Amino acid sequence: MATGPVVTYGAIGLCCLLFLFGPVSGLNPSYGTGDTLLTAQTLYFERWGVIPSELLQGSPRALLTPLTALFVHGSWLHLLGNVLFLHVFGAMVEERMGHVEFALFYLGCGYLALLAYAAANAESDHTLVGASGAISGVLGAFLCLFPRTRVTSLYPFLFFLPLRFPAWIVLVFWFVLQWLAEAQSSGSGPGVAYLAHLVGFGIGFLYAWGRYRQAARVKAQAAATEGERQP
Repeated sequence: MATGPVVTYGAIGLCCLLFLFGPVSGLNPSYGTGDTLLTAQTLYFERWGVIPSELLQGSPRALLTPLTALFVHGSWLHLLGNVLFLHVFGAMVEERMGHVEFALFYLGCGYLALLAYAAANAESDHTLVGASGAISGVLGAFLCLFPRTRVTSLYPFLFFLPLRFPAWIVLVFWFVLQWLAEAQSSGSGPGVAYLAHLVGFGIGFLYAWGRYRQAARVKAQAAATEGERQP
């Protein structure tokens, strides 16, 4: 019996709930206001986010932060952007992989993407949060599995007109933007972790390619053999 993309929707729901009830949304009065709220936000990020210099020291608590950081977001825009991408691309990838494999794939991509960022910025004390690395992995897998599927996208330089393009155009364009942004970034300072996006995307693509290319080849060969038997 079909159950729908429960992992995708579950991840979206958990991210939203944690954001709404945490100190970052500003909607929970228990965290106070003004400087008190800012202090609570800082402590929240330090507790649940990745701090590269601490992660590479290998303490048990720090080794868990690449998982906890996947469900923490730094702003409304950060949350909504990630939720939108996961909603658009996650369901089909989950349907192809199955719930359990997709859940492990999602967490694995996110963990490795954040670990790679930490290794490249080993001296950084800035906290890193967000599901972007995991979602980038989903995008990479989507490109490999469904390159010709048309998706609706909004382009600022085209006045945000909703246009439909094959996924390979949209996602390759997205990847190039991330690459250019990473090339121009200042390194370990605060900002967007474009390197985590690139690593997550690459891991997701390579995993889907290695995991499903043989199945696709066998299916194509079976279809060809069946066709040869037609009268």
